[in-house]
Amino acid sequence: MVYVLGGWQSDFARNWDRQGMSIGDGFVDTVRNGLEATSLDAAEIESGHVGNFVGDLFARQGLLGGFFAYVDPALDGLPTARHEAACASGSVAVLAAAAEIEAGRYDLACVVGIELMRNVSGQTAAEHLAAAAYAGREFADAAFVWPRAFSDLAEEYDQRWGLKYEHLARIAEVNFGNARRNPNAQTRGWQFGPDSFTEDDTANPVVEGRTRKNDCGQITDGAAVVFLASPRKAAEYAARRGAPVESLARISGWGHRSAPIGYRDKLRMSEGASHVFPQVKRAIDDARARAGIGGVEAIDAVETHDCFAMTEYMAIDHLGLTAPGEAWKAIEAGDIEMGGRLPINPSGGLIGLGHPVGATGVRMLLDASRQVTGQAGDMQVENARRVQTLNIGGSTTTTVSFVVERAA
Repeated sequence: MVYVLGGWQSDFARNWDRQGMSIGDGFVDTVRNGLEATSLDAAEIESGHVGNFVGDLFARQGLLGGFFAYVDPALDGLPTARHEAACASGSVAVLAAAAEIEAGRYDLACVVGIELMRNVSGQTAAEHLAAAAYAGREFADAAFVWPRAFSDLAEEYDQRWGLKYEHLARIAEVNFGNARRNPNAQTRGWQFGPDSFTEDDTANPVVEGRTRKNDCGQITDGAAVVFLASPRKAAEYAARRGAPVESLARISGWGHRSAPIGYRDKLRMSEGASHVFPQVKRAIDDARARAGIGGVEAIDAVETHDCFAMTEYMAIDHLGLTAPGEAWKAIEAGDIEMGGRLPINPSGGLIGLGHPVGATGVRMLLDASRQVTGQAGDMQVENARRVQTLNIGGSTTTTVSFVVERAA
């Protein structure tokens, strides 16, 4: 059993480059704030992990574990590692830290997810992020690779089951609405007009194919940190705070699956399957099985990958909220909204909150832990006891899902 002692998230509306901050500055600031928020001492940390996708390209900086030593002198000598799995980098870092704790190597690990991405033009950013596609073999005719990839997914859904843009637009509208309640959301102050969530080419222009501007997750500078603990360390930490260990969040289940890097190869290999992305479904189901629960009815909320509205549309049926191809039913019924059957992305998700790629999986876990411990503030889902995350890298090349819950 691995416990989540808490953590911290940066304000995703900040532009680090304009503020003269490097990726190292963001790293140090995030971990220091995380230690303060959790009342942990740096000397207690025994292992450090970093989730980051493209620091080498955006910031010309690799070997990010070396920044732990600048947080506090006590962290000089800390064993560290960096993990890369595109947009799932943060979740893979969490998996590695959790495995160390479960193996008995360490009792307390610090996991940082971080990305600096707003220091280049939109076109250059798109080219850097294309590293998660099959280089030289797909989407060569696209100016923006990922809007194109998930436009193709929209086309695939349309061919199989039919798809109306109004349902994708509603996903985006809900996530932007949720972000207004999140004090760290990049878009919390954004304003929208009556045609912002329609097929109006002026108010909501096409980016690539079937993907429009307001369907897109936000390129963001930002970081998140969580502290993971063994049962022994968690009990000690809880006692120090005068609380039972059962009051803490814990990771009760995890799923981790990979598929071929090529988008079309995934579709070819899923021919005849009930779901477009069987490995996504397997990761979700693995997490639930390890948590000892059944279907979606055991989940109170979800933090899911919505790099585009179409990604969340796919996630809805893979999560089991509807049958394959019928996500529109949950959208029309209001099931995904706050107060609905299964609130999705109370944080605002990648569309509303923002998407510093390597930080997203860590941020999802932090938000899930806050939900189940009643610390989510204006984003709180009433009586949330169990939350599932779904973090995807590339065109679902890597998928990681966690089930986070509170014992009491």
